[in-house]
Amino acid sequence: MIRVNRLTALVAPLSYTGIVLAVVFFSISLSPSLLPRPYALQGILSGIVLALGYGLGVIIKWLWDYLRLPLLRNKVLIIFKIIISILSAILFFYSVYYSSQWQNDVRELMRLEASELHLPLLMMLIAIGLAALIFSLAKIMSLIFIKIKLRLKGIIPHRIAKVISFLLVATLVFFLTNNMMIGKIVSALDNTYLIIDENIASELSPPEWKDASGSSRSHIPWQSIGKTGQEFIINGPDKKSIESFWGKPSLPPLRVYVGLRSKETAEERAELALQELIRTKAFERSKLVIATPTGTGWLDPHAVDTFEYLHQGDTAIVAMQYSYLPSWLTLLVDPSSAKDSAYQLYNKVHGYWSQLDKETRPDLYLFGLSLGAYGAETSINLMTIIKNPIQGALFVGAPFTSTIAPILTKYRNEGSPQWLPIIQDGSMVRFSAQENSLINKRWIWGPVRVVYIQYASDPIVFFSTDLYRKEPDWMTGLRGYDVSKDLQWFPLITFFQVLFDIPMADKMPRGSSHNYSTSSYIDGWVEVSDPNVWTAAKAERLERIFDHVQ
Repeated sequence: MIRVNRLTALVAPLSYTGIVLAVVFFSISLSPSLLPRPYALQGILSGIVLALGYGLGVIIKWLWDYLRLPLLRNKVLIIFKIIISILSAILFFYSVYYSSQWQNDVRELMRLEASELHLPLLMMLIAIGLAALIFSLAKIMSLIFIKIKLRLKGIIPHRIAKVISFLLVATLVFFLTNNMMIGKIVSALDNTYLIIDENIASELSPPEWKDASGSSRSHIPWQSIGKTGQEFIINGPDKKSIESFWGKPSLPPLRVYVGLRSKETAEERAELALQELIRTKAFERSKLVIATPTGTGWLDPHAVDTFEYLHQGDTAIVAMQYSYLPSWLTLLVDPSSAKDSAYQLYNKVHGYWSQLDKETRPDLYLFGLSLGAYGAETSINLMTIIKNPIQGALFVGAPFTSTIAPILTKYRNEGSPQWLPIIQDGSMVRFSAQENSLINKRWIWGPVRVVYIQYASDPIVFFSTDLYRKEPDWMTGLRGYDVSKDLQWFPLITFFQVLFDIPMADKMPRGSSHNYSTSSYIDGWVEVSDPNVWTAAKAERLERIFDHVQ
């Protein structure tokens, strides 16, 4: 009898209110977001939203009954349900019918070809299957709650038994999702990327140039640098390439990279980086960049190579790895590692640089892309800026977890949009998107130049934790160049839509979303570092060099 009752509870009749809200939520989840989605990802998104809609409907119905609010009766109730059912069905078929067109419209904005592979039936099966799984797990948790409550009811008062049962089930859910599932998944992914990093890195030969990190004279063992670091050291422009571009003698750019396996702690890795800078005489170059990489330790060649071309190789770039995971995943589970790593490296390098002769030391800049921008912008100590200010910084695709960019945006000049804010008189901070917005005849740079580059279609920048309850400013008024006019804000649903855009952000074509273009990097570096004898023609030539680089 007990087993029959449990089975009956698990497959109890579904809630009509829950079904209606599930259909509405599912239909809205098919509407356009910032980025196009493959059918499988759309199915997962829609499945979660469908389950959310059903659960919300169940809660609303329970609360309505609990408060003993008036209910419709007899024929009125039947007519009401028929009308609601028809409207829900119309919304469902309308959304499914137009979902392909919506996705292709967004693909066009991303400069992608229209997709003919539309599998709405398979997408719906994925969504329903996932929603059913979530529903079953919720039912199981409900049965556990009831069982615990019944056991406690004979020992302690009924209300106290309810509270304790709820707390025990909530603790169980938190433990399973946070400690067991998410923790183990992240740990497994981190270990997987570590193994890949170790195995692939060994295939690359150490550089012969003595001033390169990982060479026979380097303080940094080649195998400890890791795959992304080794590629950064080896694949940069050489002296010959830069001389060919400028038509005059140039210097070979210096690059220092410390891998996650080079030393145990971030502070030790930062000290190792400083010693390598000193060994290679990096402080004798005219420009020095402290670069915070993305989560995997990657530095976009379009960003670092262009800087070296701009300044004829008379440069040094130092970077330090802090994770093996992709930026979007590190951003969601452990963004503090980027912050700590950037802080330690900045303190070491800036501390040594501050003691040098102001007339002969290099100009010092910060650079960060994605999670690296979050780390880099928060690494600056206010007191060090007051006493020994750096010359500037370029932050690209600063994520929603950033602290400085959102404050600047919040207090932007009236009339400027959130995705392209104007900050006071533009003398210290300027923002730009695909089109260069860094130049204005009324703006004059001060001693410190800071540039933010962000595209309006970048969910890593424009996702926000309060998106479930509040329409963001970037969706109101003037929209970004590559944001769909059909994108609308819906409570709860838009939160999940933009959240699911995040893993796709760096998969878009260069110049869209979180994949920033060569021209944007050039525009940013030109304003931040003010290279000598630079022209629009040189910028076009430099862009052509990178046309084939992905």
